[in-house]
Amino acid sequence: MKKAAVFSRGIRAIPDLSSFFPEYAIAKPQRGADECVLGWGLRPTANKAREYAQKHQIPYIALEDGFLRSLGLGVNGYPPFALVWDDVGIYYDTSRPSRLENLILASEGSLKTEDLTAAEQAMQQIVAHHLSKYNHAPDFSGCVPEREIVLLIDQTFGDMAVKHGGADETTFATLFQAACDENPDAEIWIKTHPDVLSGKKRGYFDTHLASERVRVLTDDVNPISLLAHVSKVYCATSQLGFEALLCGKQVVVFGRAWYAGWGLTDDRHADMAALREQGRRAPRSLMQLFAAAYLQYSRYINPNTGLSGCLNDVIHYLIQARAFNERVRGDVYCVGMSLWKRAVVKPFFAVPACRLHFVKSISKLQPENMAANARLLLWGAGKQAALDWAQQHQIGVLRMEDGFVRSVGLGSNLVPPLSLVVDDVGIYFDARTPSRLEQILQHQTFSPQDCEMAQHLQQALTQANISKYNVGAATFRLPETAVGKRVLLVPGQVEDDASIRFGSPQINKNADLLRLVREKNPDAFVIYKPHPDVVSGNRVGTVPDDVATKWADYVAVDADISGCLNVADEVHTMTSLTGFEALLRGKTVYCYGLPFYAGWGLTHDELPLARRTRRLSLPELISGTLVHYPQYVNHARGRRIDAAAAIELLRQQKAMAGGQGAVKRSWLAKQIGKAQQLWRSLTM
Repeated sequence: MKKAAVFSRGIRAIPDLSSFFPEYAIAKPQRGADECVLGWGLRPTANKAREYAQKHQIPYIALEDGFLRSLGLGVNGYPPFALVWDDVGIYYDTSRPSRLENLILASEGSLKTEDLTAAEQAMQQIVAHHLSKYNHAPDFSGCVPEREIVLLIDQTFGDMAVKHGGADETTFATLFQAACDENPDAEIWIKTHPDVLSGKKRGYFDTHLASERVRVLTDDVNPISLLAHVSKVYCATSQLGFEALLCGKQVVVFGRAWYAGWGLTDDRHADMAALREQGRRAPRSLMQLFAAAYLQYSRYINPNTGLSGCLNDVIHYLIQARAFNERVRGDVYCVGMSLWKRAVVKPFFAVPACRLHFVKSISKLQPENMAANARLLLWGAGKQAALDWAQQHQIGVLRMEDGFVRSVGLGSNLVPPLSLVVDDVGIYFDARTPSRLEQILQHQTFSPQDCEMAQHLQQALTQANISKYNVGAATFRLPETAVGKRVLLVPGQVEDDASIRFGSPQINKNADLLRLVREKNPDAFVIYKPHPDVVSGNRVGTVPDDVATKWADYVAVDADISGCLNVADEVHTMTSLTGFEALLRGKTVYCYGLPFYAGWGLTHDELPLARRTRRLSLPELISGTLVHYPQYVNHARGRRIDAAAAIELLRQQKAMAGGQGAVKRSWLAKQIGKAQQLWRSLTM
């Protein structure tokens, strides 16, 4: 492993830096031991690092943000998921060669068919899902004229890409005039840089350029969504010019951008002919440029794990993160939540577009001071007073609830959840009205990749015997009296739970369900598994011992639900999540209520639900339920993660807990857990 010296505290502070460069041991400079120096591009702050490298005759490796960087802006503290490294120069300094330039030149004949296929698929996903360097801004929704639109791209004043790309203030003035003169019938739009809109920096175009024909876009919008409305793009060296090429637009370049001179752009800089004569430019395809820049030149971490990753890891992460960012955009007021639960909830809403406010009660809200996009955030079905207030003041409502793969330990024992669902339509357990999950399952087109991921999650969950809470004994053996009989599992539920009140109108007591199952299956071996929250004494739903033993052959008080599922042939339930977990394990499921997984052709349903008309495959149900609906967080890192990372984290936690979480937890243990969660919240 090579010793890499880093002078910059900022570079050393980049989260997961070592995962970007696993072949390097990164540390402060140590004369005589250093084999290379890492610095941030050509910034003046890297002068010391470059001088050190030159003095000691060791390579200087320039770093910069990657082209698919992060969900939010770097100036707002969002860490990079992609970095570029260059041991030749740096891509934006086109006055001399760079590693990227060399990769593009070598791409003719060096790129394999699988590389080009991967590049094409990634390009399609980036455009289809509106991914860019930063991904915090909403899609463009402004007025679009009927005439042609020409887009001019501003950059931050003094940006290294401008300075070392042969451009300056005069370049932008020339660019503006050329766009106006060459497109007399078009409307001119000027795209301001996100860092300028955030107030952190200034640009080259002033707002006074606005006129009847010129529109200065002062709202931060997603660039790919904006490009969909324009036919032509004028830029100096901006990366957005390359994204315009990805979108199939004509691009006019006035600087020495890294993507100019390869036969894909209309090049106006005087030096471009000289670069071709020097052999530093030659005809290349868009896929070759993309593969060189995004696949070969860039390095990635997997944002879910913090380990070394690839372009697809970042693409898939940003697709989901951006979708949630849009779902919770605006001011969100969380009403009546304890300090501990606030600490638990905060990381789930740590996305750029969401401004989360905690208020003690509805009486503290002032609707006249709330923005037009403000919404209430309520737990579960929401208290009626809050719902009435929201309806009275025409304020939208978001509902949240624990996710389906939650924790090692009970929520009622103050064990924080790894997953939450946040629903802007209804809530999944209330069958009286549609929910976001129901809409996903009813309407979403699931791709082959979705189904492949679902099958991976199914395998991971079943092999590790992971359920929602993961409490109780991990193994369960049937008694000899069950031999030769059909084994039925009846999971108990919390009887005052909202899923029973709003999703099981006919059978709503554990004892009643148990009796009905026995009456319908007199010769079967029936296992009754009380709900852990009921066993712990925290919730309602106890079935007296004499009643339980009358209708059930075995009462599995201390067993983990996954152990019971493994030995069962069928599951009979009102609305329990155990029914979904049984489907994952290939079991037959009978539903006496209307859980979210009923009505799609995968279960035997006692009650009809006319809204659910689609027939789903099991992978499609898993994908909608575990991938597209919930949000996951690694509380130790304060980072959002995906379903696969959450399942792996649960597997590790379950192993550390000896294969099971505690059903009961002492008062002292609960308070310690509270304090730890609050401390993490304050220090993130």
